[in-house]
Amino acid sequence: MVSTTLISFVPQYVSAEEHRNIVGSTPTSFNDIPPVLRHKEDNVRVMLDPPLHTFTEQDCANGTLFVIESALVFMSSTGVGFQVPYPAITLHAIARPDSGASIYCQLDELAGEPGAAESPENDEASDMRELSIIPSNPTSLESIFEAMSLCASLHPDPNISDDDDDLDEAFMDESAFETFTGEEGEELSEVGRAALEHLESIIDDPYHPGENGVNGAGEDVESEGDGGH
Repeated sequence: MVSTTLISFVPQYVSAEEHRNIVGSTPTSFNDIPPVLRHKEDNVRVMLDPPLHTFTEQDCANGTLFVIESALVFMSSTGVGFQVPYPAITLHAIARPDSGASIYCQLDELAGEPGAAESPENDEASDMRELSIIPSNPTSLESIFEAMSLCASLHPDPNISDDDDDLDEAFMDESAFETFTGEEGEELSEVGRAALEHLESIIDDPYHPGENGVNGAGEDVESEGDGGH
């Protein structure tokens, strides 16, 4: 089962102000409080590669983006939509290629599936989907990016724990491993180089903008890896 799922209605949510009022009234159960909507953007177009089954180009052409704390949601003007859980968003970034600015995402379609990572039947290419979010108003990109970053931080990788880190440090012999440094005589595989060149063509380090304000492909970008993904 893929992480990106089709929906026919937007999940329930509340605004940040409504959430504060509900919490302030001391509800019977905090678990029943709907998740907070962190950003809503109308007139948004999306691109999915590979396409989502039965979600057509017409469905992708125009809709509303909901950055909800529980999931990232796109609802098309055609009446159908999809949602993505944040643990499945392994990377999100602001990309500004010549074709137009967008939020670029990489989605792990097997996130949360037991044993998915270890299964030899799962091909890496088919497990990953690319999502581009193109708002008609490019000035909203920063707000969308920041809202997604906040929501992603609320969903740390459930497979990583402090206990696991302690065990790794206790049983790992660091002398048994070599770190790739890119020195002479060492190089990535052809597949590795192709993947690295693709990422470098759209993503740059947001924490060192002074070094390379525009990357080698002529694109301004900001990026963030999401919570252990």
